[in-house]
Amino acid sequence: MSNPVIDIIVGARPNFMKVAPIIKALEARKAEGGPLRHRLVHTGQHYDARMSGDFFDQLGIPAPDVNLESGSGTQAEQTAAIMVRYEKLLLESPGSVCLVVGDVTSTMACAIAAQKLHVPVAHVEAGIRSGDWTMPEEINRMVTDAITNWFFTTSETASDNLRRAGIGDERIFFVGNTMIDTLLANMERLRPPPFWDELGLQPGGYFVVTLHRPSNVDAAASFKRLLRAIGEGARGLPVVFPVHPRTAKTLEAVPGLPPTIRFVEPQPYLEFNWLVRNARAVITDSGGITEETTVMGVPCMTLRDTTERPETVTVGTNEILGTDPAALSGALDRLFAGKWKKGGIPDKWDGKTGARIAAILEDLLA
Repeated sequence: MSNPVIDIIVGARPNFMKVAPIIKALEARKAEGGPLRHRLVHTGQHYDARMSGDFFDQLGIPAPDVNLESGSGTQAEQTAAIMVRYEKLLLESPGSVCLVVGDVTSTMACAIAAQKLHVPVAHVEAGIRSGDWTMPEEINRMVTDAITNWFFTTSETASDNLRRAGIGDERIFFVGNTMIDTLLANMERLRPPPFWDELGLQPGGYFVVTLHRPSNVDAAASFKRLLRAIGEGARGLPVVFPVHPRTAKTLEAVPGLPPTIRFVEPQPYLEFNWLVRNARAVITDSGGITEETTVMGVPCMTLRDTTERPETVTVGTNEILGTDPAALSGALDRLFAGKWKKGGIPDKWDGKTGARIAAILEDLLA
């Protein structure tokens, strides 16, 4: 096959930082005479400036070759819209392989559409599992991996999950973590957000909070208890909370919150990771952020009962606290007493994952 075309699928904010190193590596190999070509397909799952445009600009990702403009809606509506539009694209202009990343709706929807048209699927960040079927992302992961041809994993734990599902080693490639490629490549470019001085922030003198999962933010009463526990446990230090759009809706019904919690807009990549790198600790229910805190050596407290990234706990700086606000008290006591674990960096989280993926794809396709 001459000049195979890889469709690289992006749809939501977490995808952008995961594909940037792959695109960079593919373009470098192409410049050296490599056979692979790629087409960047944005499904339009998130497409406002905060959620998409800033990330493309800051990470040097080229403008998408195609925007499917699928828009928002329920899980089913969004999945259907993406499948219909990606199928139409493939019928008009077939790709050689569909490369999906992570576990968002776009990942699953494009994998299904591709396989039904006999286009093979490669999944970056394959094999991760939380075991929690109440999370939409877990369903997306399981469905995608059930119809994937080639699996690129971030850890041996993820590879083992796939082996237990009956997938042969010849289809599993432990390559590391492209999100960490992006972090390491941009570490010297991180910069303070515009409100840094206005809020009087100092390195090590504030917390960062991100919460967006339904179990934490959809019920106003329990969300308020959680925020109060964070405000009290922070011992007077400012708490910077970039607010996800779904979280903002609940906040409208939550009066009387601690004044130390400062709600800000979602931050672009460079500014957000500046905040994380310089924080005393991060309190989150995100999976990806636990990977970044692990590499930056920042204490991380995860307000969930499970994680699909266990290496951030066994190797890194993360701890799973559950969703009971009472669990924060002891964790914050240990933090302020200087007893938080130092953590280390998982194997192959070294900034070279994108290059590994590009080399393997070339072997597979060319």
